[in-house]
Order: sequence, then C-alpha cells, then structure tokens
Amino acid sequence: MTTTENTLRNGVDTATLFATLDAVKGDPEIAKFQFRASNRWVSGTHNRSTIHDFHGAKQEMAHREPFTFDADHPPVLVGSDQGPTPVEYVLHALAACLAAGIANIAAARGVNLTEVTSTVEGDIDLMGILGLDDQVRNGYQGIRVSFVLRGDDPAKLRKVVEQSRRRSAVYDVVTAGVPVSIDVDAG
Repeated sequence: MTTTENTLRNGVDTATLFATLDAVKGDPEIAKFQFRASNRWVSGTHNRSTIHDFHGAKQEMAHREPFTFDADHPPVLVGSDQGPTPVEYVLHALAACLAAGIANIAAARGVNLTEVTSTVEGDIDLMGILGLDDQVRNGYQGIRVSFVLRGDDPAKLRKVVEQSRRRSAVYDVVTAGVPVSIDVDAG
C-alpha cells in the first residue's frame, strides 16, 4: 500500500507552492508578469473593466474566463450606483492581497487557519478630488486594516500577517506608490 502525503493546508497546495518557488529560483525570468485590464465608459460615472489575458511564466496566458467589474459613484457623488467607487476597489484589492498572502504564508510555515476576516477602512476628503483645496490630497488620507485570525498559536498568526504585509504587492503599491504613465489617443 502506498501512502501519499496530503499537501493541502488552508486550501493551499503546498507542494505546488514550493515547486513554484524552486522553479523561480532556478529561472528568475519566470517571475516576471504583466497583468492587464481594459476599461470602457458606460455612462456618467459608470464604467466597466474586463480582466482576462496576462503575461507570466514567460508566456501569454488567460484566466479561465473574463472577469468584469463595474465601477460607479453613488447618487450623492453624481453617479448611478452601478458598482463600487474606484477607491473602494483599492480597499478590496488590499484586503484580498493580504488575505491571499496570509493563506500562502501560513500554509508554507505549517500554520493552520480556521478563520481569516478583515475590515478595511479608508478616509478620504473630497475637497482634493473636487479641486476645492489644493492642500488636500486626492486619495486616501489613511487606511486601516483590522484582522480577525483563528487557528494555531496567536503569536504565529501575527507573524504570518506581518510577513503577508511585507510581501503584499498591493500594500507596496498603496504605501510606496508606483510610476504611472498615461498615453492619450484623442484623434
């Protein structure tokens, strides 16, 4: 009788995770990815993004199916409330990136999770966006993330969250910024 070790921990296939790490160590070019989103204005402040294809692991790839996301403003901000505001997507992206990191890091470290929930709050003053006060930034003035984690030893869980924060791509984009170039074809 052959016994196989279960490589799933917290829903993460740890064998695949470690194989990916080894592959990237052997060929760092595998780690270079380009993610893409296309967006189309619908009406007013309502617009729709589609995310499907991307480049990674030295090849063109695609998700199983295209994902579409609507964004809009609520009526109080002259919108029709057809989706979250773009800045709310930033909060979702931060929460999702940190949660995925927690799952992967906990699995890699042999830490069991039974619950991971978070609340993300961002404070924004519209005086900047509306052009009414140049001293007020256009984006969030502060973001707070609160986690509830259950599973193994609380000290281990805190270390997992800290490592997730250190390795989160979205946390890095939000806190360190990234150069953004804009090209316009207005013809």
